[in-house]
Amino acid sequence: MYADGIMNIGVFGLGIIGRVWAENLHHDGDTVRGWNRTAKPALPFFTGDARAAAAQADLVIIVVADPPAVQQVLDQIVTVLHAGQIVMQSSTISPAATLRFAAQVKATGAAFLEAPFTGSKPAAEQRQMVFYIGGDQEVLERSRPVLNRLSRAIEYIGPLGSASALKLAMNLNLALMAEALGESLTFARAAGISDDRFFSALKLNVGQSGLATLKEPKLRAGDWAPQFSLKHMGKDLRLALESAGAQPLPQLRALVKLYETGLARGWGDDDFVSLVRLLAK
Repeated sequence: MYADGIMNIGVFGLGIIGRVWAENLHHDGDTVRGWNRTAKPALPFFTGDARAAAAQADLVIIVVADPPAVQQVLDQIVTVLHAGQIVMQSSTISPAATLRFAAQVKATGAAFLEAPFTGSKPAAEQRQMVFYIGGDQEVLERSRPVLNRLSRAIEYIGPLGSASALKLAMNLNLALMAEALGESLTFARAAGISDDRFFSALKLNVGQSGLATLKEPKLRAGDWAPQFSLKHMGKDLRLALESAGAQPLPQLRALVKLYETGLARGWGDDDFVSLVRLLAK
């Protein structure tokens, strides 16, 4: 890493978030090599050579869909990882999967940082992500020059696995809030209350939230273009349920069933608030 924080960075996963991060870091002057399971040759930083991208990187960022996708990335690159590198795992996965992947990376001599995040596409574009960090604080300090340029806050949570648990808890909270917002809006509409009146009243109510502000335009317009997709939120809820063990969490169990219904209707690539369509007559 250079003194000014400019680095050689490999970004593995060029979806909604990974692509924006790679574009921002490329714009900053970092040497960025981006790899994706589906080729994206139009991107100036894209490479089809995952091993070369990893071998030359100071910082390897993995931001993909789920634990199997993380494993696929590691299968591609683990043999070229080496001491002096940091692998920053930013996909939303379970605590158990985090510990498994950390062991694979550390066996190569590379360092591992758990760094899931909160913030959808607009936050990524505006460099307003919030990172939840698990692992060695010394590794965090080495990564901070890049994290600072992608985020508005970096929260150190604790040992490996703790940040993944917190991220699943945060997404469960968002999914519950989105369901409450959709049901209350549907109830108000059925009573003849306009969207203008509903949202103006909500803004004066303690129930107003950042999620409501973000999703109001989508709910008004029926715009389901994804800021965060239903399939990814559904995956996070399943991981939370798997990680919960014997905890009752009745609303989580109900939400998982609702998301399975939405996925069965082909809405996986739509924004997660599109689940409100299940309430339509």
